[in-house]
Amino acid sequence: MSTNSAFLKEMGITEWTSRDAVPAQTQVMASAEVVTQDADPLATAASIASEAVKQTSSGMWWFFGNKPQGDAEVLFQNIIRVLGLTPQEWSWKNPTDKFNPELLPQDGTPIVALAFGGSAAQKLSGERDALPELRETVLAINADGAEDLPLIATFELNQLIARPKDKALFWQDLLLAKSVLQNI
Repeated sequence: MSTNSAFLKEMGITEWTSRDAVPAQTQVMASAEVVTQDADPLATAASIASEAVKQTSSGMWWFFGNKPQGDAEVLFQNIIRVLGLTPQEWSWKNPTDKFNPELLPQDGTPIVALAFGGSAAQKLSGERDALPELRETVLAINADGAEDLPLIATFELNQLIARPKDKALFWQDLLLAKSVLQNI
């Protein structure tokens, strides 16, 4: 553990690491050491591979709002990178589209929704409060078949570019969403 990590931990700040930072090979080698010599090699390899998939799969992220353009798109790509999401683990959705329950994963994969902007959060949740009141609260999507999907309201990406001070608050929203996803 580095000195910076120790200081961050002491202050109670969560430090995220990229999935790329801990290669799957290391995890597989650690798992392989536990296996006894009498075990079937094919069965052992299959169980280790399924463990690696379970460790990396964290759920689905649904992002709602105006499709990002220009600097906002770069910011969004950086958010995806920081969250360590693969293209299969997130999708961009329009809040004005009618919700289709058939889009829900059939395997029970947990989902968290992030609404960029007050209007998107209001449209999805049915709430009338302004964004400052909707933030830091776990809302629910107000649609048939989606009542159990958690929704986190946050700032529009263009607002984060215009007001960099809000990025700290946005980071709190991301941490809340990640925490909700891990506890589903």
